[in-house]
Amino acid sequence: MARPGETASAGHTVIDRKPAISAVDRMHTFHVRLKERGLKSTGQRDDIARVFFEHGQHISAEELYAEVKKINPHVGYATIYRTLRLLKECALLYERHFDEGQARYEAVGERHHDHFICERCGRIIEFENAAIERMQNIVARDLGVTLTRHKMELYGICSDCHAQDGM
Repeated sequence: MARPGETASAGHTVIDRKPAISAVDRMHTFHVRLKERGLKSTGQRDDIARVFFEHGQHISAEELYAEVKKINPHVGYATIYRTLRLLKECALLYERHFDEGQARYEAVGERHHDHFICERCGRIIEFENAAIERMQNIVARDLGVTLTRHKMELYGICSDCHAQDGM
């Protein structure tokens, strides 16, 4: 299995690749897109966006709220949700509903990736696999369709949970 940072080629699976776009660069893009919309950068919006971009993982609104409260105790839930919606409108985050559950948010990345979700601990593992991507293109060709997007979610038990069971 390939390690983080390696390329997903020849059917190898790359897991949890570190983002190439820094939180600072994402904040700059956020400010540019706010300005394009005629909106101002506020302290609360910046605190929320910065925490979100620095977190680097799939995060719920409640988890984001708890993290932001550590640096700005005056932020409310409504501001969290408004800022998440704004980040989505600015094409800077994806809203995911794994297994039709609670919304979780992740920063838009420079590469497509899929997800494995542990049914026991809830861990989310991002992965890339070129063979899977090729297979999807073959299926699309066989169906005579053009793919515009897709998502793959695999569910099971992660290796950490298996290790706790002594398996």
